[in-house]
Amino acid sequence: MYIPKHFKIDDEEVIFDFIENYSFATLFSQHNGEPYATHLPLMLNKSENALYGHFARPNEQWKDAENQQVLAVFQGPHCYISPSWYETMKAVPTWNYVSIHIYGKLEVIEDKKIIFDSLNDLVIKYESPDSPYNLNDVEPRFIEGMSKGIVAFKINITKIEAKAKLSQNHSVERQERVIKHLENTSQHDNIQVASLMKKNLQ
Repeated sequence: MYIPKHFKIDDEEVIFDFIENYSFATLFSQHNGEPYATHLPLMLNKSENALYGHFARPNEQWKDAENQQVLAVFQGPHCYISPSWYETMKAVPTWNYVSIHIYGKLEVIEDKKIIFDSLNDLVIKYESPDSPYNLNDVEPRFIEGMSKGIVAFKINITKIEAKAKLSQNHSVERQERVIKHLENTSQHDNIQVASLMKKNLQ
């Protein structure tokens, strides 16, 4: 990923927090000699420096992705930035966004306990705290049967690229103008980008 130095994220904790907040990723590998992508949630395990996830078994990406250097892309909020928001018309439109690229070797998981634990981690993360659903309460045979329809995997992280393009290459005054315009909209991504920009100025 092309990352000018003023857009680069170096702080590992910031990167990991971002992955946990925007964990629905796009996973790329080579399949049948061509680039191939699957959209899926990935769970970060910091202690193992790894990502966990699973394919639907009929998705044949898993058949040749094992031991490949794969790429997982985590895309955060993004929005259009109008030059009309600046103090001059000598400017062009651009796009603000945050994106994390994770590279690593993919390993297919066969261990039933690890598979269950990774699925349970997903449920715990995404079910609301007051939800009555608990994977441990589901009949084991049903879980085992459903598990046959997936292929679990682990990505051992080898490289991380992280970019936050949030108008850092503009003056503070110009960044504040952009924030003001973004906050005056009702679009969710605009509000999130404005919040991230504010943190940069603190």
